[in-house]
Amino acid sequence: MAEQAATHSDLLPHLFRLEYTKMTAVLCRHFGLQHIAIAEDIASETFLRAAETWGVKGIPENPAAWLYAVAKNKTKDYLKHLAVFETRVKPAMDKSEAAMDPDFDFSPQTITDSQLAMIFAVCNPANSKEAQICLALQILCGFSVEEIAAAFLTKKETIKKRLLRARKQLREDHFEIKVLDKETIAARLDTVLKTLYLLFNEGYFSTSHNHAIRKDLCSEAMRLTLILTESTLAGTTAANALLALMCYQSSRLDARENDMGEAILYEQQDSSLWSRPLIEKGNYYLVNACSGEAISQYHLEAGIAYWHTTPADQHKWEYILQLYNQLIQVAYTPVTALNRAFAFAKVHGQQAGIRETEKLQLMEHDYYYALLAYLWADTDVNKAIDYYHKAISLSRSASTRKTLQKAVAALQESSAH
Repeated sequence: MAEQAATHSDLLPHLFRLEYTKMTAVLCRHFGLQHIAIAEDIASETFLRAAETWGVKGIPENPAAWLYAVAKNKTKDYLKHLAVFETRVKPAMDKSEAAMDPDFDFSPQTITDSQLAMIFAVCNPANSKEAQICLALQILCGFSVEEIAAAFLTKKETIKKRLLRARKQLREDHFEIKVLDKETIAARLDTVLKTLYLLFNEGYFSTSHNHAIRKDLCSEAMRLTLILTESTLAGTTAANALLALMCYQSSRLDARENDMGEAILYEQQDSSLWSRPLIEKGNYYLVNACSGEAISQYHLEAGIAYWHTTPADQHKWEYILQLYNQLIQVAYTPVTALNRAFAFAKVHGQQAGIRETEKLQLMEHDYYYALLAYLWADTDVNKAIDYYHKAISLSRSASTRKTLQKAVAALQESSAH
């Protein structure tokens, strides 16, 4: 029984991340955004029922289908018996529409259409971009407040306030979770792409979890971005560039961790573990992204990721540095600046890289000190160790701290001989 409980307790969080947001999107399509709390309650109660039932009776043969069946039954109960339907939901519904029929479905097409519309609904221009992204990460992607705060490097209290205001605006908005039009896509696509970009980054290099890599978040971001690229209206060159970036980055996921869950630096990765099919998909979407004249942040980052998957080219770091020079002007972030400094060192040497890094004066970032430690390691071991200790003290990631501590131990061992 203990083994069975452990199995279902491992599966449920994964299913929650993948299926909860789909379920909520379809239910919001049915109830309307003004009643999003009802949709979230039904979805939450469905997973609570799974936790209670699966621990006793075992995992069903098709867990996702079981969840959707329970959600459908719970929805019918709401429609038939709860007073909230009669007093709040029913008057707001158009009686001429099929929404009055409780026998709605969770078909793959309905889920896809609902999620596509839901993310554009959540990204409401009436809210600030930061609030839109926070709300989308929570409702569509299933992020906790803590994870959103980590993604924005912001206090939890600030995120909670943003979410409260954004949810109020969402309930009061008249957006229909049914048919998207060209104007809506144009007004909200930038924020949608930014949301999916942040979601992927949180999975690719997690700052709020004990694991450096969270493949479930990367997969979810890619799945949602694929929905965009397959849409006639949303499949822009920027969306294709973003998906190309995700494919290139995901191709190296298996090489970025060892069996103990410890991070492996790029230069120490076993390139035979890189996924050629994902690299080829990245090439496909990058070609699609280059069909127009516009160049976005995602085009530049996809180009950088592309060169990281071609280790044999002797000039690749020069190409990468050129792309970073453009990217830093389009979308400056401290991490981008530090990555550019690393590329600068690869092209011009470690001492030049140290000077370029020190110009940034990013003393509040652990990566700043980790990069300086890496660049000093060959010429001044004591200084490198000191910088590694500073990076360790600032890092919020248990996995990153472990990797940095291994680097310190290696330097101490080499200096002792």
